[in-house]
Amino acid sequence: MKTARAILLSLSIGAVYLLGVPPQAEAQSAVAEFYRGKTVTIVIGSTPGGGYDTYARLIARHIGKFIPGNPAVVPGNMPGAGSNVAAAAVYNSLPKDGTQIGAIYASAMLEPLLGDASRIRHDPSKFQTLGSASNEVYTCVVRNDAPAKTLADARATEIILGATAEGGSTVDFPAILNRFFGTRFKIVRGYGGSREVLLAIERNEVQGACGLTWSVLSTQVPDLFTAGRFRMLLQEDMTGNDELNARGIPVAGKLAEEEPARRALELFYAQNVLGRPYVMAPEVPADRVAALRDAFMQALKDPELLADAKKMRVSINPQSGEDVQALIGKLYATPKDIVEVVRATIAREK
Repeated sequence: MKTARAILLSLSIGAVYLLGVPPQAEAQSAVAEFYRGKTVTIVIGSTPGGGYDTYARLIARHIGKFIPGNPAVVPGNMPGAGSNVAAAAVYNSLPKDGTQIGAIYASAMLEPLLGDASRIRHDPSKFQTLGSASNEVYTCVVRNDAPAKTLADARATEIILGATAEGGSTVDFPAILNRFFGTRFKIVRGYGGSREVLLAIERNEVQGACGLTWSVLSTQVPDLFTAGRFRMLLQEDMTGNDELNARGIPVAGKLAEEEPARRALELFYAQNVLGRPYVMAPEVPADRVAALRDAFMQALKDPELLADAKKMRVSINPQSGEDVQALIGKLYATPKDIVEVVRATIAREK
């Protein structure tokens, strides 16, 4: 027998249909009413000119037409602490009404799990994820005149690498290589983003960098394999990129010989699959999150955005918010012994 509440709910839904307004349309109308005339900010957790900045600005130019109410969408940079400054702002201090989207490093999504949880003022596992613009393959490159020509050389010779800040990929990725492959990378922190790191390599301030995405390198150094200035030592991934595999660039995950090391690398390199995540605060209403998830995926399949991406040499391989959210949940359920191996490795470099 139906309860009184259930009967009233059924009557309400029926009334909506009699008025010619399905519940989904009514919900979308409410979302459109909220966003109409407003400005949505994409909070970019990196400096201008880098890969995350490039992707976020591309998305900002196109996503607004797919959001109900067609709000203005503007990008703004909030770099610092490997994107954790931006992540904390989205989580704690910025409005939680659906007008703030965080474009943060994948590594920042795993910081409490693999890094120093005591310095984090937010819980990335509770973010509501809109999706990821692309998955990534990270790489390790050096100047052509650096003493290391191969990964084996990097085990015998100290190589000075440029890096951003603790919690960033350019710090954590070489730390993992030092731990599991015996490389002797010396990590010099303090550069604002990938663009600044690449400039430091060009100026010979440092000899190379690890934890750089192939999408950034292919965009910012399109003549990487033809100009003879850089050499790629390794793909920091479990399977590698098809183009780089065809060039014979070694893949870290395929070089791991012992099972414990392989399992630790699988956990660490899972952030490659997270790619370039876009997040909202846990308190944002569900209907607005759903609308922005739809808008995010529509924008990344839009012919106009894809044409822009092609001109910019930007790779688009979107993943839905639901899929990214599920992966984050799986990663945070990783057995503690594997997590501790990776955590301790990264901690030793800090």
